[in-house]
Amino acid sequence: MSRPIAFLRNLQTKRFRNSLTLNRALQNYGTNTSLPPHPRILGIESSCDDTAAAVVAGDGSILSEVIRHQHKIHEPSGGIVPGIAAEHHLINMPGVVSQAIEQSGLTIEDIDAIAVTRGPGLPASLSVCINAAKTLAAVTKKPLIGVHHMEAHALTVRMSSSVPFPFVCLLISGGHTMSLLVRDVNDYKLLGSTRDDSVGEAFDKVARMLKIPWLHGRGGGPGPALEQLALKGDPDRYQLPVPMSKRDTGQSLDFSFSGLKTAVAKYIDLGQVSLESEQDCADMAASFQYTAIKHLCSKLSKAIAAAKDVGSSPTALVVSGGVASNQQVRLRIGDTASKYGLLLVCPPPHLCTDNGVMIAWAGIERFRKGLFDPYTIEFRQRWQLEDLKDMYST
Repeated sequence: MSRPIAFLRNLQTKRFRNSLTLNRALQNYGTNTSLPPHPRILGIESSCDDTAAAVVAGDGSILSEVIRHQHKIHEPSGGIVPGIAAEHHLINMPGVVSQAIEQSGLTIEDIDAIAVTRGPGLPASLSVCINAAKTLAAVTKKPLIGVHHMEAHALTVRMSSSVPFPFVCLLISGGHTMSLLVRDVNDYKLLGSTRDDSVGEAFDKVARMLKIPWLHGRGGGPGPALEQLALKGDPDRYQLPVPMSKRDTGQSLDFSFSGLKTAVAKYIDLGQVSLESEQDCADMAASFQYTAIKHLCSKLSKAIAAAKDVGSSPTALVVSGGVASNQQVRLRIGDTASKYGLLLVCPPPHLCTDNGVMIAWAGIERFRKGLFDPYTIEFRQRWQLEDLKDMYST
């Protein structure tokens, strides 16, 4: 067993959690040496319930990707249990990282830097990936790159599509719903965000209300199961209120999904949706999905107009995050993009959900800007994208 991987395995004993110190020479990597044009980056991710690692090259080639899911573990609880998720990350992380390196056909010495999700996310889960990356980087003397999870989602499309800056971005996932003006790597302007639930969280909660069995494997969970059931339903059967459509909130760029979720619960409580009837559940799933997407499109239209009002000239609309794998979301947001003369660009569905590839690619984008971190960085449970520009200077 090689020394780096053996050292990494000691994460399971948690002995090295607080043992790393700053390596100032590597912190200045890129100012004292020339950067390789096509760096090969190892990306590590465990911000929620997936343990993932990948090696990606600077030309966008995915040299390896490994991911371990926990859907079957958390389904009985109806949601992610943070302590259990972290425990399985500790078990899975050494094998996932070593397998990603092995499958890439490279050795750890060939890797140019190690990128890792620094936040936001579940604290216990983030601690596993951040400590794994710090440990491995310190032992192998590789530069370390702390990645904002949502920046990784926003930049994934640039791995395979030449999307120029600036562009408008809609990030929709289980933890976030926000519209952004992406000016550059490390430079973001928030346009609108959710006032309560994220759209992914609303999908998951409604799926649980309807007692829809989870889909397992990549892209699985309760939300994707609702999308699948909605294919069999009538979106016009249940009339649900479009959130924030009244005059006082209609002009806001923010999103809200708690009222829509409550409206679904009311139909169920009144007995107008029988949980024993697959057709009733399919019709409600379709009605909820239709209304949620209508709300997304309405607020996104205002965000695009706002981006143009501040003097920006975006040519593309990027939609990313786990919910971006939803085919109805892509179809209807595509119509919104066309209305404003923007090209809709989405990552491949398998790269919309959390993965190591997006972390590695964000690492490449930051590597090229010379944006590195000391080995003393800690995870950030809450982290605004707009804060990046003040934290790092290019």
